[in-house]
Parts: sequence; C-alpha cells; structure tokens
Amino acid sequence: MPIGSLVRPKAYFDSVVLMRVAAALSGRPGVRAASLVMGTPANKDVLAEAGLLDDQARAAGPNDLIIVVDAEQPALAEALAQAQAGLSAPEHTGQGDEFRAVVPRTLARAAAGANLALISTPGPYAAAEALKALRLGLNVFLFSDNVSVGDEVALKEEADRRGLLVMGPDCGTAVLGGVPLGFANQLRRGPVGLAGASGTGLQQVAALLDRWGSGISHIIGAGSRDLLPAVSGRTIRRALDALAGDPATEVIVLVSKPPAPDVAAAVLERAAVAGKPVVACLLGAELASPAPSVTIVPTLEDAARAAARLTGVAPPEPVESRRQTRVAAHLPPRRRFLRALYSGGTFAYEADVVLGPDLGPLAHHLGAPAPGQPVGFPAAHLVLDLGDDRFTVGRPHPMLDPGLRAEYLRAAMADQTAAVVILDIIIGFGAAAAPVAPLARVLGEAQRAPGPLVIAFVVGTEEDPQHRAAQEALLEEAGAVLAESSTAAVRLAARVLRARESGR
Repeated sequence: MPIGSLVRPKAYFDSVVLMRVAAALSGRPGVRAASLVMGTPANKDVLAEAGLLDDQARAAGPNDLIIVVDAEQPALAEALAQAQAGLSAPEHTGQGDEFRAVVPRTLARAAAGANLALISTPGPYAAAEALKALRLGLNVFLFSDNVSVGDEVALKEEADRRGLLVMGPDCGTAVLGGVPLGFANQLRRGPVGLAGASGTGLQQVAALLDRWGSGISHIIGAGSRDLLPAVSGRTIRRALDALAGDPATEVIVLVSKPPAPDVAAAVLERAAVAGKPVVACLLGAELASPAPSVTIVPTLEDAARAAARLTGVAPPEPVESRRQTRVAAHLPPRRRFLRALYSGGTFAYEADVVLGPDLGPLAHHLGAPAPGQPVGFPAAHLVLDLGDDRFTVGRPHPMLDPGLRAEYLRAAMADQTAAVVILDIIIGFGAAAAPVAPLARVLGEAQRAPGPLVIAFVVGTEEDPQHRAAQEALLEEAGAVLAESSTAAVRLAARVLRARESGR
C-alpha cells in the first residue's frame, strides 16, 4: 500500500489525543496503519523500522507533528484529510464552549492555586517541564514516556528535597482525592490507598475492591521503573509516607511489576513502619514479610481480597468452573496450548507467576507477520502484551483501539493447536468507548466451528462510561467464559489445561 504523510510545524497535541485520532483512522476501510507522533529522533526511528518514514516525515523536526498513513488510494487522501479535521475539532483545540476562559500558556501562570501538574509533552522536553513544575511547588503526574532514567532519578531527588511527588515518567494511572488521571476508573471513595509501579495492576485491584463494596482513598502511580535499582523506589516510598499520613486511608496496597529484590526489600521495610496495615503484591518477588502489619500476596486478586478483609468487607468466595474443565477435557489432542492476548502488560507478568509452576516457561515473543500475511503461533504456551511498543508501531494502544487485538484473536481462534485463549478488557476513562464489539464479532464468526475455550475478564466498574456489566454481557453473548479478575482467568486456564492433559 502507498504511504502518505503530513507534517504540521510546531504543533503539539496530547499523546492521548494523537492515539484517539490514529485509532479513528485505523478503523477506516483501506487503511492498514496510521500514526501521529512528534518528530523526535526516537519516534522517527520507530516509524522507519515499521516502514512508515517517507522523505517528508524524515525532514520533520522534534517540535513538528508527523501524520503518516499506510493505505490504498483513494483512502489515503481521505484519511489524511480526516486526521487534519480530527485535530481541528473543538475538543482537541481548546476552542469549545467550555474553554472560552483564558487558558494559561505557561506553568508559572497555571501554578497559582494549583498543587499538581499533569505533563504529557514529548519525552525529550518532559523532564524540563517537570522540573519547572517542581520548582513552582507542584506535584507532578508525568504521563510522558521516553524520559531517560537519569532524568527520572534527578526529578525524584528534586521532589524528595521539596517534599513533593513525581508520579512517572510513563505513569498511566492515578486517582487523587477521587479525581482520575490518565487511564483510570470511576471508583467509590473508601479506606484503601494504593501505590504502585503498574497502571493496569492498580486498576485491577481497585476495581475489585469497588465491586465488593469497599472503596479507594487515593491511587498513586509511580511509573514502571520506580522499583528498578537506579530509581530505588523513590516515589513508592514517598507514596507510602503520604498514605500513612492520610486520615482517609486505613489500609495501604502496594502493586508492582517484577521489582529489583533489594529495592523491594527496602520498600517493605518502609511499609513495616507505616503505622497502618500494608498489603504488598510485588509480582514475582520472593520476599518474607518484615512485620506482622505487612501482608505479602502473590497475585492481584489476592491483594484485593486481603485489603477488603482488613477494612471489614467480606469478598465473595472464588467460583470454580467445573463445566469448563469438563469441556476442555474433550478437546482434540492437538489442542494443547495457551494463547493469552493481553492489552495490560502487568497481566502477562501475573500469568508467569500463576501458570509457570504448572506449564513451565511461557513464551512472550512473537515475530510480527509480514504485511498481508497471517499471524503464526509457536508450538508453545504463549502470553503476549499487545500494548508493547513492538505491536503498536503505526497503531494505537489496544486499550484505545481493539482492532489489532481482533486480528490476533481471529488468528488464535483459527489456530488448530490452541486450547485456551485469554482476553482482558480494560474500561474507564481514556479507554475505547466500545472495547468488546470488534472482539465479539470475531468470536461470533468462530462459533461456527469448534475452537478453543475463550476466557475473558473486564477491569472496571459499573460507573465507568462503558459500564462493566454491559461489556460482560457482550462477551457472554459471543461465547466467552467470564472470569472475575486477571488472577481468576489464569487460574481457570491452568485448571482447563490440566484437565485437558489428564482427560478428566
């Protein structure tokens, strides 16, 4: 397909806006890929690797917006025109009725009366803006990625000196005083405060607590690298102190992707002196509790259950699906393998924790298919994070646009060696308005022939714009088996695969 691009000099838009416009373009007939990015060297390298960098885009500077589309004619010209129109819409330009008041153009003007800055500029400039915000006495929610580890450490050291928080970089989720930031959910207020280096993990624990009748005081994201050696848990430790001193927080929950063991141990020592019960789910870490007040659990659902009980809420007992294990026992012998197709990266790590003892090492990599070629799966159990950068080049994140995952789901349903497919559906602010619809269409097509068992779970609440129950109903109508959580989904998958092997 031909590639076309437009460059808008010195035009900056929030990354979520760019991903939404790209998602709309990718859904047009005849469009294979669309990407809207700032013309930084790193972004141009990514476009080049994907074969999407033409001469016009190559000449763009770091302050220029690149719009690139890979499409058939005449869809190419129409898609580029739609991108221009989408970026000119009132909700993206700040010209709608709700923005008639003067909008501050600098951090200094915006800082009056504020205590937090949300920064979503291109990575090369994000650290400088975050430093300005800290010097103005503002806490920082740093949504931007591509910030160096050195800059992250410098920002967090500056925040420590000033008694402030830096959430990020690459911080996707926070809820402060009931106000959601980034990708977050509408949650009832309550006594549990969360902090973590895992956006989707925080969302899963909080959504379960909301479902069971507890509630959330605050969610403080730390950025995905906070518990790595160079960063040393600086934001997590400060978040612990903040939640420990917060009168509305009775129980603290810590959530993390696999941390550095020494950093995790230091964080738990800090938790031991918080003066409040702390539940820690540090995926993959094998650490002993340093004090009776610190409960260490292996999975996200276990964290939610422990926190609920500490606040006097009795969570429902886990439901085991015997019917599914009996069905799986009669799958043809060739159907042996797991295909987990996640949009939340933390769920892939949790799958390792739960499934590893039963299934052994899980594959996490899959070569991208050549244009026009079908997806091919290995003869092994496979767990994919389809939100990883290697899958989103020229395409929006699957939380914003489920189209890419629908392609992989179609391939998994056609895979004659697949026994179980797992899907996560993450709803809430920032997520796709109709996340299940493209997946349900694929499942509906596949029902005409016996295929793998599909296990799905929805992360979110009834008060989210997409409504959890509505999404679950669509999944069930399409033939998926519902699990209550990411943990329940992989535990069910483990039972199904064991039953398939044993023939019971």
